[in-house]
Amino acid sequence: MPAAVAYPCSVPALEAALVAAKAGVIKPILVGPEKKIRALAEKNKLVLGKAAFHDTPDDPVLAAVAAVDMCRSGQAEILIRGSLHTDELLGVVVRKEGGLRTSRCISHAFVFEVPTYPKLLMMADCVVNISPGLMEKRDIIQNAVDLALRLKIKRPKVAVLAAVETVNPAMVATMEAACLSKMAERGQIVNADVDGPLAFDVAISREAAATKGLKSISDPDILIVPNIEAGNMLYKQLVYLAGAGCAGMILGAKVPIVLTSRADSVMTRVASCALASLSR
Repeated sequence: MPAAVAYPCSVPALEAALVAAKAGVIKPILVGPEKKIRALAEKNKLVLGKAAFHDTPDDPVLAAVAAVDMCRSGQAEILIRGSLHTDELLGVVVRKEGGLRTSRCISHAFVFEVPTYPKLLMMADCVVNISPGLMEKRDIIQNAVDLALRLKIKRPKVAVLAAVETVNPAMVATMEAACLSKMAERGQIVNADVDGPLAFDVAISREAAATKGLKSISDPDILIVPNIEAGNMLYKQLVYLAGAGCAGMILGAKVPIVLTSRADSVMTRVASCALASLSR
């Protein structure tokens, strides 16, 4: 699919787009200062191949505006962050006029291949929403569920994480998790089975659930974290300690948005482009 790569003015950002293009995942449109991008490619011996250009002034925000406009007009079907800051890109994405907002809250989802887990595992939101409230979490779940369905995961199982499995008014995450579980029963979240609050061990391990005398899903497809701190630490533990491979993208906008970390490998960036293509 044609993908607008906003300001690919660093080696990792440019290389990932070109590798994804070579793999047949995307057709990159490099949005930014063409001379600067070509010089970067030449200096680092990166083959531009059939990559298209949309020349802009050397300004990350102007490149973001141009890339978003291309997605709005249908010239591109995927938006990819290059080397600009997250807030520079998302600031343009969420504009009321000329942005890519929908009625849904914008959220991020990871898809992991964990060596010790028997199937793909998704997690949201570890990147965008800092401390989401109940209705934001409802959208975070539905966004992730819709992606899971695109990945051919039928009736995904969703575990809403907290520190304990009981509702405690002093722990807002437990109360919201219980509400989300009931909301799924009443059709406010669709096409998924939602259970919570669940501690991580009970959510993942049938043995842990049985030991605590609890009946839960215990083999979730999707984990919903209570806030960005918990999500950030958990996903990095999976990658750096458990050897998980991952891909991630932003959901809830008019087009899929690939928003990888500056520390992510080229393979993670390419996998994220593939995930965005599959989500269309």
